[in-house]
Amino acid sequence: MRLLAKAGDPASLAPRVERRRLSRAANELLIEVKAAAVNPSDVKAATGLMAYAVFPRTPGRDYAGFVIDGPADWIGREVFGSSGDLGIRRDGTHATHLAVETEAVVAKPRNLSWEEAAAIGVPFVTAMEGLRRAGMPKPGDIVLVMGVNGKVGQAAVQIASWHGARVIGVVRKSEPYQGHANGRVDVIDASVTDVAARVRELTDGQGADIVFNTVGDPYFQAAHQSLALRGRQILIAAIDRIVPFNILEFYRGQHTYVGVDTLGLSSVATGAVLREIGSGFASGHLKPFPILPRAIYPLEQAKAAFLAVAGSSRDRVILRPA
Repeated sequence: MRLLAKAGDPASLAPRVERRRLSRAANELLIEVKAAAVNPSDVKAATGLMAYAVFPRTPGRDYAGFVIDGPADWIGREVFGSSGDLGIRRDGTHATHLAVETEAVVAKPRNLSWEEAAAIGVPFVTAMEGLRRAGMPKPGDIVLVMGVNGKVGQAAVQIASWHGARVIGVVRKSEPYQGHANGRVDVIDASVTDVAARVRELTDGQGADIVFNTVGDPYFQAAHQSLALRGRQILIAAIDRIVPFNILEFYRGQHTYVGVDTLGLSSVATGAVLREIGSGFASGHLKPFPILPRAIYPLEQAKAAFLAVAGSSRDRVILRPA
């Protein structure tokens, strides 16, 4: 699938299916793609919200498939992967085949389907990179996840609870936590509750050791006020770029803020993150997102898949090349 130029909005996207020969470099593998996820970043890049996105290009950051060309010991291996540059600065995964660096490719867990493996990439890499950069939670640590029912939020819950942390989640309206966890998840409804005050109640006044803020500025102040002494806030998104910032509370609380942008991770760097969490999927501590039949599209219906993601679908949307 090719995008010849950026579109003014998702409805104006004009993807086209092209046939062309794909070759690999000496340090690459050629992969037959069995499934590829559609991420919000794919839509943003396609609609001009990422100035560094290159056109024309094949979009797509996440994939799962099997190796059809490369060193003999790689042929036939089932693999998956993700990237910050695939589909943005170079041709990506929304295609029947993909050439990618050998070091970037990760063995697909045998207990996952193609679609499940393809859906791991961006959400789990974002969650893992944020927690790694902030300092992985330890047993007994308290992790607060703002936007807990988003895909990155669910991945953060899984990883934090896998490492023994107690998890508290924040939702914008009354609903339970909808993902997998390795322990109890207390949920705070931000529409009716003072988030920071409730966090203090739930933690005997301590606050959260780590706040994973998947939303950005709408929760910035509540996240800041929820931090424990030497707490860390992870930020991965923003709606409005400017927020009030209390420097006195920041340095007296000895806080740390961690910014994470997985678009800055190469395919090889992303592969290293995925290998680190692979054992969690193999052991069952981490579980893939459910993939619903309605959220799987053939490559020829890529525009419909992009529109579903642009419409804030909670489904993990997948393209399945013929």
